[in-house]
Amino acid sequence: MRPHHIHDVLFTADDIARQLDELVVMMAGDCRAADFVMIGILRGSFMFLADLVRGLYRRDIHPRIDFITLESYGAGTESSGRVRVTKDITLDVRGAQVLLVDDILDTGRTLAFARQSISNKGAAGVKTCTLLDKPSRRVVPCRADHTGFTVENHFVVGYGLDYDGRYRELPYIAKVTFLDEAP
Repeated sequence: MRPHHIHDVLFTADDIARQLDELVVMMAGDCRAADFVMIGILRGSFMFLADLVRGLYRRDIHPRIDFITLESYGAGTESSGRVRVTKDITLDVRGAQVLLVDDILDTGRTLAFARQSISNKGAAGVKTCTLLDKPSRRVVPCRADHTGFTVENHFVVGYGLDYDGRYRELPYIAKVTFLDEAP
């Protein structure tokens, strides 16, 4: 692990809570299907998905929930360029309206791959929701239907996002500053 610090908070816990409430209000209409499924892309989405589900519950929306584990980063800070499924969903999504939930839309590879994978399983519709969008890094044309925050090209951690398995527990999102990089 490279020497680093995480003192630069980009979004506080209060910022995240406010934005999450706004997201739930905006997407509630999309979530009222008779067969509505939320699929979290693990590992980074787990906190975001849990808070979204609780927000939807307060609006009397009760999804079926599943998870898919996709990997493209490994232990590094750059995507490998290849996405692979390490744990697939177990729910039958044929005919369902699906909301894919991810922590960050970066290169677009992961979200595009997940959307296609779920569509191929027979979902009636697939929408996406990401906590963060980093459009400057996009290499695959991909847009989220719902996004919490747009971020610059920083490596970020917290609220489910990690650096080599660390910092997921932080209640805020912070920029990682690598001490071996020139300012």
